[in-house]
Amino acid sequence: MKKNILLFFLSNTFVFAQQKIDSTKILKLNEVQVKEQQFKFNIQSLPATKGTYLYAGKKTEVINVLGLDANIAEKTPRQIFAKVPGVFVYDMDGSGNQINISTRGLDPHRGWEFNIRKDGVVTNSDIYGYPASHYSMPMEAIQNIEMIRGTGSLQYGAQFGGMLNYIGKQGDSTKVFDFESTNSIGSYGLLSTYNAVGGQVGKVNYYAYYSKRVSDGYRDNSRSDYQAQSAQITYRPTSKLSLKADFSRSKYVFQLAGQQTDAMFYANPRASIRSRNYYSPDIYVPSISLNWALSNRTKLSWVNSAILGSRNSVMFDKTADILDKIDPVTLQYANRQVDIDNYHSFTSELRILHEYRIGKMPSIVVGGVQLMNNDLHRRQQGKGTTGSDFDLSITGDFGRDLHFKTQNIAVFIENRINLTQKLAISPGFRIESGESEMSGTISYYDPAKLPNVIPHRFPLFGVNADYQLTKNQNFYTGFSQAYRPVIFKDIIPASIYEKSADNLKDASGYNFEAGYKGNFERIRVELTYFQLLYRNRLGTLAQTDANGVFQILRTNIGDSFTKGLEMFVEYYARINEKANISIFTSTALMEAKYLKSEIRSGEKNINIEGNFVESTPQIISRNGATLRYRKLSLTSLFSYTAKSYADALNTVQASANGSVGLVPAYSILDFNATYRISSKLLLKLNLNNATNKQYFTKRPQFYPGPGIWASDGRSVNLTVSTRF
Repeated sequence: MKKNILLFFLSNTFVFAQQKIDSTKILKLNEVQVKEQQFKFNIQSLPATKGTYLYAGKKTEVINVLGLDANIAEKTPRQIFAKVPGVFVYDMDGSGNQINISTRGLDPHRGWEFNIRKDGVVTNSDIYGYPASHYSMPMEAIQNIEMIRGTGSLQYGAQFGGMLNYIGKQGDSTKVFDFESTNSIGSYGLLSTYNAVGGQVGKVNYYAYYSKRVSDGYRDNSRSDYQAQSAQITYRPTSKLSLKADFSRSKYVFQLAGQQTDAMFYANPRASIRSRNYYSPDIYVPSISLNWALSNRTKLSWVNSAILGSRNSVMFDKTADILDKIDPVTLQYANRQVDIDNYHSFTSELRILHEYRIGKMPSIVVGGVQLMNNDLHRRQQGKGTTGSDFDLSITGDFGRDLHFKTQNIAVFIENRINLTQKLAISPGFRIESGESEMSGTISYYDPAKLPNVIPHRFPLFGVNADYQLTKNQNFYTGFSQAYRPVIFKDIIPASIYEKSADNLKDASGYNFEAGYKGNFERIRVELTYFQLLYRNRLGTLAQTDANGVFQILRTNIGDSFTKGLEMFVEYYARINEKANISIFTSTALMEAKYLKSEIRSGEKNINIEGNFVESTPQIISRNGATLRYRKLSLTSLFSYTAKSYADALNTVQASANGSVGLVPAYSILDFNATYRISSKLLLKLNLNNATNKQYFTKRPQFYPGPGIWASDGRSVNLTVSTRF
């Protein structure tokens, strides 16, 4: 490989030396895929532009997944995102079904504060109704992960967290047919297989995979059965035009072991209080993408996609202190509750990027329009069976049978202007205009009292700037407004004693960041200060109705403000011609507090101004070292997460059912190894949570049930990858 690259370079240098090159001509080279490459640093920043996206002046990270020693089979987030400062991992599903992460004090539930994409295609189930990403792609299919923090909200979607884009593998353009197989075996019954074919025939590139993973789980009654399929075809009739069709799907059935009280957790964190609870999303993601270079300076992309499928659960939905047991009279278990969501989300996004000059200074403008048409059909509180298997059949009607329909149009533009050779500024705006309409029935509620229309009208402004101090050093800063729609669960009264406010407001606010980035021969440094203002947070207040009867009001409870420092330093040293070592620290210091806010406590409203925002540890630090010797790579990772609170009241003493209370700090130690036997054979060994730390990361207040959900203890898995 090295010899071929050297010959290619020398031969082309010789040709160029003998020709007088016309500056108006462009040499077009055929695409070549590099299968395997060693990086000093396997995390980089995105270029100023890529396709029709403008990244200049923003905090960005690109994780080279192919170069990680991490536990890919189970998608362990603390290892995959180890070098991204401040990533909070909600770790209650060690099976690898979902990645639950957040940054900067936001909610980590299924990453729903991010605009999550696969190759630029939106995968959030319903941005306006239920923005969680239930689609779960196998990490073996991913080449890179791109993360753009909150100041990217203008271009990609108005989420506070920014964009998280998974870049998938493509067919090997140098072969007609290529086969890849990755197989893993591990603790707690883990068996995983990933098989893919790809290649190039003429102007057509293709890639398809099938993935299957089963596991008994760390806890009792936590079996998982996962599968995913994908097929994509890319047709390039010319060097300037490509058309891609992609059809992907993921489905899994996950048995939920049930939440625990503190007493249960400390007695036996692996114990289960439920054996009849199941959760299963089945998601399809079809898309058609067009990329067209209209000229040397102008690029156009048009992506049409959909999220189709369901999110299903059948559960004995009670707190941890209530046993699920056989009734001595009926000799049967109690009926379970069945909930079913059906997603019909359609997105069309047209983008254009144009390079131009103001005098002698180059500039870049990117703009576009995004159309969304979504229908979330939510059926809940169905009377399920008394059985123990995964059965969604019900008796009678659903207690809630609702549609949440949204139509929205967003127009955005961002213009990068170079003021000098080193200083550039990028102002931009985004206009969101649409509305969500809820209709249907709630068995215990007067239909006339249901909120039915929520408008979304937001002009959003932002500006980024960057200063290129030297070739390897850069300063950047940015400000961007953002908002988060009032989602379906926020407006559905949980009981007859609840009421949703008639004037609910979408959450809104801004992201601000300022940072320094240095990328040198042996060291990579990035320091970022950030602020995040989150207005109109949702919660509940106590009130009395017109008749003086106590009532719970679901409404906006106030604002929060988060500030912090994100720090990343990695040092690379070459020991000799065969060995090198890299050492890194990835640390975030955060303070997230409520501003003027109040929340219900029993039948009173309590002022919580100055309280810490729930699930926001003040320190998240990951530190590691990688030793590479010839074909062997060894990585150690130490992760520390400080304590946090489960509720806005900052309750320290745990409740009897474990739903509130302090979440203690925890430290995790991992060891990972990769041995590349040849270009066709690779071995990987992962020792996860080597010290068998018993810990939990969060006390969720809703799904999958309020209480403690224990994270995985020590586990080992072995992976073998082959390619032909």
